[in-house]
Amino acid sequence: MDRGEEIISGAQRIHEPELLTKRAKACGIDVKTIATHLDSFKYGAWPHGGFGVGLECVVMLFCNLINIRKTSLFPCDPQRLAP
Repeated sequence: MDRGEEIISGAQRIHEPELLTKRAKACGIDVKTIATHLDSFKYGAWPHGGFGVGLECVVMLFCNLINIRKTSLFPCDPQRLAP
């Protein structure tokens, strides 16, 4: 039976310094604190991305568990933020 579980996710880094600056300000982040990060895109960093395999998802599927928290040594959720 296919449960349709996602075990790999991917993303592409935002590489436009103007958009990063706008979003930082909208989130209340002082742009001075991330200036070197922003400068890397101003001076030539190219678009890039990647993917990650969720080991806990693989273990959950392999062991036929119904809750991913059973595969994590220190599970987090809205009620538990620290081990």
